[in-house]
Amino acid sequence: MTKRKDTGVIMKRLFGYLWQNRLLLLCALALTLAGNLANLYVPSISGQAVDAIESAGGVNFPAVYRSCEILLTLIAVNVVCSYLASVVLVMISSRITMTMRQQVFGHLLSMPVSYFDRNQVGDIVSRISYDIDTINTSLSSDLITILTSIITVVGSFTMMLRISPVLCLIFLITIPLIIFISRHRALKVRPLFSKRSRDLGKLNGFVEEMLSGHKTIKAYGQEETIIGRFDERNQEAVDSYYEADYQGTIVGPTVGFVNNISLAMISGLGAFLYLRGAISIGNISSFTLYSRKFSGPISETANLMAEFQSAMSAARRVFALLDEPSEKADVEDALSMEKAEGYVDFEKVHFSYEEGKEILHGLDIEAKPGMMTAIVGPTGAGKTTLINLLMRFYDPDSGVIRVDKHDILQLKREDLRRQFSMVLQDTWLFEGTIYENVAYGTENATREDVERVCKAAHIHEFIMSLQKGYDTVLTDSGVNISKGQKQLLTIARAMLSEAKMLILDEATSNVDSHTEQQIQEAMLELCKGKTTFVIAHRLSTIKNADQILVMQHGQIMERGTHESLLESGGFYASLFNAQWEN
Repeated sequence: MTKRKDTGVIMKRLFGYLWQNRLLLLCALALTLAGNLANLYVPSISGQAVDAIESAGGVNFPAVYRSCEILLTLIAVNVVCSYLASVVLVMISSRITMTMRQQVFGHLLSMPVSYFDRNQVGDIVSRISYDIDTINTSLSSDLITILTSIITVVGSFTMMLRISPVLCLIFLITIPLIIFISRHRALKVRPLFSKRSRDLGKLNGFVEEMLSGHKTIKAYGQEETIIGRFDERNQEAVDSYYEADYQGTIVGPTVGFVNNISLAMISGLGAFLYLRGAISIGNISSFTLYSRKFSGPISETANLMAEFQSAMSAARRVFALLDEPSEKADVEDALSMEKAEGYVDFEKVHFSYEEGKEILHGLDIEAKPGMMTAIVGPTGAGKTTLINLLMRFYDPDSGVIRVDKHDILQLKREDLRRQFSMVLQDTWLFEGTIYENVAYGTENATREDVERVCKAAHIHEFIMSLQKGYDTVLTDSGVNISKGQKQLLTIARAMLSEAKMLILDEATSNVDSHTEQQIQEAMLELCKGKTTFVIAHRLSTIKNADQILVMQHGQIMERGTHESLLESGGFYASLFNAQWEN
């Protein structure tokens, strides 16, 4: 797609948002038109006042007073209409901003996990905040300027034609020159503003990443190193800002220079025509004022080009995000699943995140209802990838994954995921009470239900030691409690779920050995009657698993119970013995 077509598509989409608020837009247009029409008559009335002063019989005071009254009325109408039009446009831009943010956020929730694996969170946040704010600023302030400019330019040129067509010939020289300058600069600055938005997104992504690892940075004394890296990215963003703004603002003074030349030419030619008796002083005054009104909006629009290009770059990034494909829709006639029994099997499953780099190689797994399946192996063996496939965060390249004898590709994603409860190594808590966090995802959970699972997870006593107990508000992802306590809360949340299948991804990695033993006892009770998949590095925690799958290089190298694998003396036995030796 060419740049021109790309800009046209973006303008069309922005107009679509404006059209959704067409009643308010029409109101703004009517107010702008009324205010500018009033303003357009000011030079004519001023010219009449000049002619009244220069009349042959002396100063015509009644005519001067009448002109002054009309001028004051026109100015008042212009001010009131301009103010009301600005208020209406602010309302329109606020509504559009709210709509865009709702669409972007809703679309983000519909997108596949792979998008968030590929893109920095900071850059995504930059699009939903800074870029949409940039569009909002342009719509609320620049739009009224552009509307006013169009009306003023057309109206002023019409009035100038009525006064003196000869003087209008000057614009045959200056207008093409202004158009050439504006077009040339627009082509120059467009990629610069796109680069500015990208560099800011990278900077935000870096800041978000570093702040999330703030404690680690301090622990390793890497403050100076990180500050140096930030300075590099910050300098890149500053340079991009400077280059875009510098190149964008050149056009305004250049166009202003051309307009001043046209004003000088008008004054010279007007004086010549006056001496020839072809025009009056009042008409020269009116024409000069109209020429200022004609050239003023052109200069303002030229100065706005930088902001316009910035808004276009921001809109391009926002629409690029909205154009990202959502998670694939369920197949036609997808099957519903109200309550699974918990039978899971993998048959010859192959998968790769990138084409040509296969991660899983022909997995065959069977997990019967109520069975605990532990998955162990070195980092990068494909353990978490297996869980991602089971939850349909990704789909396999080939092979079949079944739940209750149904190919999961034929099931509704929402129904499939509702059959699982998960406890991940990276805990997630939102700003809300402890009760709300534990009850999250379980409808109609009572206080008694929440307390029951918290007791089973050995977190109840800690909660009751807090001043507000279960009504204690967790802030900023739960920074007011320890990491182990956050893990216990997420475990309690999983216990509350009625799902028949459970996924535990290093669920006890953030608790001490004593608490881990207590949780294991609770987990054994919780897992009764549930199909459980456990990813674990601490092999002592999976001794009671019904089957243990030992993965390496995307393949299952060994499978069996804890005792049988130790007796075989294979890779699992070496891992287990190495942990005890350590």
